Amino acid sequence: MGVVSSVKTATRSSGVLRNPRTPTMIATMGYQLDTPVQYVKRVGPRRAKVLEAAGIRRAEDLLHYFPFRYEDRTRFRTIDSLRTGEETVIEATVLIAQNRATTRRNFTIFELLVRDATGAIPVKFFNQPYLEKVFRRDTRVILFGAPQVDSYGGGLELLNPEFELIEGESELRVHTGRIVPFYRKIGAVTPRIIRGIVFGLLAGLEGVADPLPEKLRRAYDFPELSAALRQIHFPDAPAAERERRELIQQLEERKSPAHRRFAYEEFFRFQLGLHIVRQERGEKSKGRKIVTGERVRNRLKQILPFHPTEAQKRVLKEIVEDLKKTRPMSRLLQGDVGSGKTIVALQAAAVVIENGYQTALMAPTEILAEQHYATVTRYLQAVPYRVALLTGSVRGKERKEILSRLQAGEIDLIVGTHALLENPVKFHDLGLAVIDEQHRFGVLQRSRLMEKANEPDTLVMTATPIPRSLALTVYGDLDVSIIDELPPGRKPVRTVIKSERNRAEAYEALRRELEAGRQAYVVYPLIEESEKVDLRAASEMAAVLQREFPAHRVGLLHGRMSAPEKDAVMQEFKQGRLHLLVATTVIEVGIDVPGATLMVIEHAERFGLSQLHQLRGRIGRGSQGGLCILVVERARSREAYERLEIMRRTNDGFEIAEKDLEIRGPGQFVGTRQSGVPEFVFAHLVRDRKLLDLARRDAGVYLQRLIQEDAVRLIDDLASDWRRRYRLFDVG
Repeated sequence: MGVVSSVKTATRSSGVLRNPRTPTMIATMGYQLDTPVQYVKRVGPRRAKVLEAAGIRRAEDLLHYFPFRYEDRTRFRTIDSLRTGEETVIEATVLIAQNRATTRRNFTIFELLVRDATGAIPVKFFNQPYLEKVFRRDTRVILFGAPQVDSYGGGLELLNPEFELIEGESELRVHTGRIVPFYRKIGAVTPRIIRGIVFGLLAGLEGVADPLPEKLRRAYDFPELSAALRQIHFPDAPAAERERRELIQQLEERKSPAHRRFAYEEFFRFQLGLHIVRQERGEKSKGRKIVTGERVRNRLKQILPFHPTEAQKRVLKEIVEDLKKTRPMSRLLQGDVGSGKTIVALQAAAVVIENGYQTALMAPTEILAEQHYATVTRYLQAVPYRVALLTGSVRGKERKEILSRLQAGEIDLIVGTHALLENPVKFHDLGLAVIDEQHRFGVLQRSRLMEKANEPDTLVMTATPIPRSLALTVYGDLDVSIIDELPPGRKPVRTVIKSERNRAEAYEALRRELEAGRQAYVVYPLIEESEKVDLRAASEMAAVLQREFPAHRVGLLHGRMSAPEKDAVMQEFKQGRLHLLVATTVIEVGIDVPGATLMVIEHAERFGLSQLHQLRGRIGRGSQGGLCILVVERARSREAYERLEIMRRTNDGFEIAEKDLEIRGPGQFVGTRQSGVPEFVFAHLVRDRKLLDLARRDAGVYLQRLIQEDAVRLIDDLASDWRRRYRLFDVG
């Protein structure tokens, strides 16, 4: 069901069903939700293989293969009232049924003549000669289609209509005479075949217990499970046409009471799992004591380069309070680009180091790790902390020495990439793990770092503002701190949009900044020219820009360069020896050059909102402010135009993130596999965000009830099923 545990039996504890391991087979043509799909009528071994390849293995999976659209086939008319091109349903009797030969090779026409009490109409089916075995004289039939004018005879005829026999082997009123569901084709299994299979499956479904606690179902007036499934697949048709149209719209937008029930249930089960994980963590003890005093406070003052903002002070207090607790800290630190997250994390590290424990700071790329290392060593110049950098580029004797010192406790703070996760890396006593830009790590990578120590405190940092609805799923097991204030003196970046034909204005702005002694970026979406995509390429345009600005040095940075090459370019840019850096999105995260005040983003319509915002965050990091120029070839869609306008209008990362989530959806917002965002089957984080809030609250209350009832085994089963469903420990 896209939830923690599927409905299997009526075994119930506190309103949640257990998850037996053995499938239930058919008894007297009845189906259970775990009946293998092969044994559902009209499926069989051959179709079962096709369905299983699409992930449909049990009856439950098939019932959760929801229709994507619906058609109102309830409007019955008499033959004499039919109108050209107007879809309608007729009930008639077959007078003639025959295959007609044609002069075209491999082309047949099966013809019917049908009549009702008011008249007759010819019906033609192309290349369906097998229908000769279906239709006989005097067969009663329901037909659905739009009559067309016969180009030869001049009267009306029906071409390839949907049909349903009133007497015979076909299911009664499945394909006509009702609001009819449409399914996406699965291999050779057509929507019509799926419709018939699902209809029979629902008719034979027996003894299905509802996994949603009855109290919650009643509180929100949700239909019970069997009724919800029937209303989604074969909804009852209201008598009034306007009401039928409204119902179909609700169903297609997945806003019907039945759809909302499944979305809520999925959120509820997911949030229940998160609450259990938080509960488990709260019961653990990290086995170390963190204290603060005058000595620690003096250390923090030594490493702080400026007076902190109120937001930074508030967040540091929240982190230190967590560090002093006996249970391990698991906290998310959110802050827009340039808000000062790193210095807060460094102060937290100082608290831990002053208490005799080690800190690890992990970044997703070597460039960002080296950036952090440079920042850390600069801030810690006045204190005797031992700091090291470990990335994939550190090899040989130097690497062995770092690993030895780390295990011996001779390194207080180590900065690194995923190299910190490799087996040879052992800590003496890791007290704090700081993970930057966590959405770029797989969940397994995060858990591996946790395994290298005895329940270390964890601080996850991200400069990607995350809408609350997404944070409740991606980071639902973490406490959240937000730095919502920029350091004093920091000016907002101004953003303007220029069309391709106004490129000269962008170049003139570049010239002014460079001649004033400041630096700039020009960002391109590709590395080299592509024949298929007509975009300006960074490698080609670096040479063009060098000719355009001959008095200034132009550098090139892209993802295909080796780590030493990237580092050399960045060092030159940071030290001011390069004036203009032409780059791809490799600079999106973590590059900090205070002298860079201008960014030109080419083909800005091709970038996502969050990516544009991250890129823009690379400038204006000093006291000069900044200007971001979005060069647009043309906005190819309304969404592209919206993105650009939002960038021009606001610098608020959270407002931008909310809009980006609405435009692109949760899966593309950060990349589902990389982020740990669960792939919900029924729920949608934008459409159903109110249900998410309700489900989160209700799950917390429900878990406390289970704890009070001492339902230990049930809680363990729920946690196990939840981890298995969302693969928390095998996502790379």
